[in-house]
Amino acid sequence: MASRMQLRVLVIDDDLEVGAYLRELLTRDGYTVTTVSDPLKALPEIKEGRHQIALLDVRMPGLDGVELLRQIRALDSDLCVIVMTGYPTVATAVDTMKAQAFDYLAKPFDAEQLREVLQRAIREKGLIVDPEEQVNRLVGAKIRNLRKSRELTLRQLANKTSLSVSLISQIELGKSAASVSTLCKVASALGVPVAELFEGI
Repeated sequence: MASRMQLRVLVIDDDLEVGAYLRELLTRDGYTVTTVSDPLKALPEIKEGRHQIALLDVRMPGLDGVELLRQIRALDSDLCVIVMTGYPTVATAVDTMKAQAFDYLAKPFDAEQLREVLQRAIREKGLIVDPEEQVNRLVGAKIRNLRKSRELTLRQLANKTSLSVSLISQIELGKSAASVSTLCKVASALGVPVAELFEGI
């Protein structure tokens, strides 16, 4: 199995407890985490270009988070920045989105909320770094598109292949690697050669 490179996350928050909590949570989830409590020290970290995602608190002493986000954008237009704030306002949300924040999280947020935003960021920003996971996702999407173009439900495809609805669903979502035997059954049921499932991948 391909080794999974760890995505690097930079946490910028003057609250040391929040920084420690996010470091522990994200490290446990497999990320490499750097925490910065002084916003002025964040820019040198950004300049190094080692991080794919930044979690940025809006209200910090020394440098406003929205202004810091603008400075980050001047250095790195592609870094995925997720803004966090304990003082959510419409004006702040609009300002951060104008500065190309990926999302806006109101504190306190729970671990699942953060995980959902990070997973969406990974998908939408193309941050998947495990080649096997990417192949699973692309093959799954191709199978789903072929099934829908033939107006087949998951149940109908399951019946044609003698596979479970659950397994086909997992394959389409890219959450399960299909065996060669399974791919042969699916391709046959869809009326395409197995090679077509890998075209363009």
